[in-house]
Amino acid sequence: MWKNKQAHTGFSANRPFSNGEYMKVGFIGLGAMGQGMAKNLAKGGYLQAVYNRTCSKAHELATELTVTVYDSVQSLAEQSDVIFICVSADNDVMDVIDAIAATIKPGSVVIDTSTVGSNTAVRAAAALAGKQAHFLDAPVSGGVEGANKGSLAMMIGGDPAVLARVRPILECMTARIEHLGPTGSGQACKAVNQVMCAGINQAVTEALSFAQAQGLDLDKVIDVVCGGAAGNWFLQHRGKTMTQGLFKPGFKLALHHKDLLICREIAAQTGTAIPLTERTVSEYAQLMQQGYGDEDISALYRIKRKP
Repeated sequence: MWKNKQAHTGFSANRPFSNGEYMKVGFIGLGAMGQGMAKNLAKGGYLQAVYNRTCSKAHELATELTVTVYDSVQSLAEQSDVIFICVSADNDVMDVIDAIAATIKPGSVVIDTSTVGSNTAVRAAAALAGKQAHFLDAPVSGGVEGANKGSLAMMIGGDPAVLARVRPILECMTARIEHLGPTGSGQACKAVNQVMCAGINQAVTEALSFAQAQGLDLDKVIDVVCGGAAGNWFLQHRGKTMTQGLFKPGFKLALHHKDLLICREIAAQTGTAIPLTERTVSEYAQLMQQGYGDEDISALYRIKRKP
């Protein structure tokens, strides 16, 4: 275990809840989304510790926030009452859960903000239940901007009493918290979100390529359409950058592709047709083969626009 020795920056870990309970909060996974969420937890006075597979990233953030950095998931779990997870894939989540389960204290709460399958959430909850620990699947929407601003929408599956207990913590990171039902329901709702994002991406990139083909001033098109019935967040925040050939994440195309493969599995299980999603999966794969997987999902415009 390493501990940051820098001077205090104004953040105070272990903030009490309204009922006087103190809970030590740890955060695992400090990618673009995780860093923003961790910073807002620190601003709220709740963050106590961090862990990241790339140690240098954890040390850098711990120095900034004056929190403890641990060299293993097991060490962080042993010292935390609430543990956030923000990693990329189902296998990653289960690897972290297995490590947490080795040392977690009874009564602790694990909150997974990753986007994975509902079945993975159910498996994770079962693994922790054997240790008398609680689990909430709590995927988020709002992108890197939302993570940085603390304005994420959070979709939660699990015990509502557990959610009530940790809600003050979650409110530091979110603009909206919605309990959807039992374990796995949060991930099911996130799949709906990702299917909708695919359709919006298709609509916006196709429409702007249509405008380009007509020789219209794209900035003016975006401005006026944003003010009408067809206006949407993606057009407002990505329209002008994509038409300028700028595709800085944002939300990485390869990650959305991964999420849409989960949606495809759910659709197959439920007998649901999702043709726009299927088209997006195919076109994302094409862009990934061309080396654009780390660009924002608005890179779909590369396929739509005229040369």
